[in-house]
Amino acid sequence: MKRNGWKPGCLPVLLLALAWVSGCATTKPAPPYAAEEAATETSESNRGWWYARFRIHWPEGEPPRWHVDPLIAREVVAPVLEDFRETIELWRFHRRARRDGAGHQFSFIVYTSPEAAAQIFRRIQESPVLEDLKARKLIEKDSYDDPQKIGRPGIGDTSDSLWSEPLQKAWPYFIMGVSQTWLDLVDRLAVETAAEGEASQGGLEAFYRVVNERLVELWRDEGGHAFIHHLNALFGYEETFIYERRLMRF
Repeated sequence: MKRNGWKPGCLPVLLLALAWVSGCATTKPAPPYAAEEAATETSESNRGWWYARFRIHWPEGEPPRWHVDPLIAREVVAPVLEDFRETIELWRFHRRARRDGAGHQFSFIVYTSPEAAAQIFRRIQESPVLEDLKARKLIEKDSYDDPQKIGRPGIGDTSDSLWSEPLQKAWPYFIMGVSQTWLDLVDRLAVETAAEGEASQGGLEAFYRVVNERLVELWRDEGGHAFIHHLNALFGYEETFIYERRLMRF
């Protein structure tokens, strides 16, 4: 994969196009999601957050099988997401792997109505790819929230409770965009890989091993500039604390 070098002194300025709701002339028009969000918070809502979780087989002494995550995302979730996109207000992916009770788990999380959640989960469970992954023990278990119970009705109810309230409510829109970008990259890299032919000879799992390797390479070579630097630019290149609690600029 081509590596594009970059220098902090000659970085392009990131322009953010904000879409505002038109109507009566005001000095501070509300963002397009504000009215719906306000209605959700001030009246009884028939929407909530729902999780579909996939526990991936992770043998002792081996690294996580990260390539199974994009396999599930593109082959199992993406077709359902496309069909039900109009009924889903917010959605995202979550990836994690720790030697604990949950282990290696990939999650598809949606903010929608109970009726839509039930239909989405039913379609996911009908996926022949999912059935094959379970039959071959690559997926040990798939589980779904009960669509009859709205346990997380608020926009910020799945955000980190330690964050400030404004961040809890704004973050779901950010992570949905990130998840869409990641899924689009998986799809584009899969198309490129399929065009080359050789990776397809080893079956679906071998194919996504190659796709994941290319995804990791892209993140390593271009992620710092394309994602981290430009995110930092939106906040005026101000410093932020990272895990080591050091101030850094990207």
